[in-house]
Amino acid sequence: MTKCGHYLNTVSYFSFIKMHGLGNDYVYIDCLPEETAKRIAKADLSALARRVSDRHFGIGSDGLVLILPSKEADVQMRIFNADGSEAQMCGNAIRCVGKYVYESGICPRPTLTVETRAGNRLLTLRIKDGKVSSVTVNMGVPQIKQDSLVLDADPLGFTFVNMGNPHAVFFRKKLLSEEELAVLGKRISTHPSFPEGTNVEFVSVRSAHELDVQVWERGSGITLACGTGACAAAAAAMWHGLAKEEVVVHLPGGDLVISRENGRQPVFMTGTATEVFRGEFKIV
Repeated sequence: MTKCGHYLNTVSYFSFIKMHGLGNDYVYIDCLPEETAKRIAKADLSALARRVSDRHFGIGSDGLVLILPSKEADVQMRIFNADGSEAQMCGNAIRCVGKYVYESGICPRPTLTVETRAGNRLLTLRIKDGKVSSVTVNMGVPQIKQDSLVLDADPLGFTFVNMGNPHAVFFRKKLLSEEELAVLGKRISTHPSFPEGTNVEFVSVRSAHELDVQVWERGSGITLACGTGACAAAAAAMWHGLAKEEVVVHLPGGDLVISRENGRQPVFMTGTATEVFRGEFKIV
């Protein structure tokens, strides 16, 4: 009995929360408690992200999100992709952060700010029966330009959108098959035109108020949804005159509402956030 007790006391665990935004799922660690913050500071975060993201030998996710103290916002969010690389921003993840800090009592207010590597973001929470039903995020003002790259000797035109992270947006009459998306998304994401890689969106315009979007996320691959990708797709469509100032973006995991006034204002994203389960992950 003594040996078993001694063994259990020497095993190290992290508590985690599994959440998703439209199926874009992440493992979240609340690093606000001092003891957790100290342990996280000593961890190899890239390796930890790869381990927890593994869908066979880990928890399974598109990446790892740390909720940290901030000197300039209510909380800070750091996000690591499934391959261990650190991302600047994630629209789906930040909605989940908002839900968690509100419902856990950390920031029990309907508006809060979150610090990210892409800058601070303002969140407005819609509350129903004490729970967060949806979150609207001020995603900032996008930088947009027309560009092109050469693939297999053929020039491909695309719209480059910076939403605090890079996006290459391609407009098509029809969306790709999953096999085509896997091949083409990876090739474009790792193309020499993007030394640090890029997220890739393929967009089909249903109408001036609806877009269908597929996403290849830098560092994660095909995902069911991408908040910044939805914003990039909508902003590009508005820039080209293909969409109105508010559109519903249909993603494989669900819908996001994206709005922008006058083409020069910030982009606002509205969508849900869902907690799936909580647990402990063994650190070896």
